[in-house]
Amino acid sequence: MTLGIVVLIGLVVVGVGFFGLYRPWHLRWGATREELERTMPGDEVVSAPIFDATRAVTVEAGPEAIWPWIAQIGFGRAGWYTYDLLDNLGRRSAERLVPELQHIEAGQLVPMGPGKDAGMRIKEFEPYRSMVWWDKHHLTTWVWALDPTPGGSTRLVTRVRARPSWRHPATAFWLVLFEVADFPLMRKCLLGIKRRGEALARERSWHGPEGSRAYDEHA
Repeated sequence: MTLGIVVLIGLVVVGVGFFGLYRPWHLRWGATREELERTMPGDEVVSAPIFDATRAVTVEAGPEAIWPWIAQIGFGRAGWYTYDLLDNLGRRSAERLVPELQHIEAGQLVPMGPGKDAGMRIKEFEPYRSMVWWDKHHLTTWVWALDPTPGGSTRLVTRVRARPSWRHPATAFWLVLFEVADFPLMRKCLLGIKRRGEALARERSWHGPEGSRAYDEHA
């Protein structure tokens, strides 16, 4: 068997493993069938996505303990609650709420990295319920949704939809990056928000209405 055939077989095995097993699994990590099939805010922007990922996690807290962490997220802001060396140039993601970062508005930039316009912008939001980001070409959307459950917990659901455009060649690069790096970072981010939201909910239950202030002071 020649080296070329061995390499070809290896590429086929890797391709089958990635596209047949790993990709379908990570594109729906943690999400229920209902969450995968439902329409979410912003879906209409990217009608035929090449990359379409819906991930979710259960947070043992109400939306009021989760929303503030999402509101302050971003490079150079509170960070991404993930691998800070990769996503925040080594600066540690916030372990407390930052009051000056809690105000958000439509059109506001959510920084993804260094640079004046390196990021996505807030398209729309409903406080404590959902927030939609989109890129300047409207080829990528990123939505966050908070769905309370009867038991008092919250389903934190995120969806990223993207497609390339021949008019904007860099979009192809971003799609490759999504395929390779998006899931490990997103999983870590969701779990980071979950941990912080549950800690804030516990703090508030111990301290009553002043719990969020106590959490800020002791974080």
